[in-house]
Amino acid sequence: MKLSSALLQVLNKTHEPSSMINLTFKGNDLAIKTNEDGEAILLFIGKLTSEGTVKGERYARRLKKDDKGNVIKDHWELKGKAS
Repeated sequence: MKLSSALLQVLNKTHEPSSMINLTFKGNDLAIKTNEDGEAILLFIGKLTSEGTVKGERYARRLKKDDKGNVIKDHWELKGKAS
């Protein structure tokens, strides 16, 4: 499943640094893990379970920057099922 442009807009926003954020997007529950700069680096998308985890799919972000902080590489990769 490819991530929609509307979802990518949510993921490209700066969030609270080094945290796990739970959101709802178009009927799906999202859990977003951020790095120390507040950029999303992990995404779990699916349905929230009673334990507080998201069961569905897991995505990881490849985010590389140069010495000046300019983005060299930025893409999301499907890593498989999340349970």
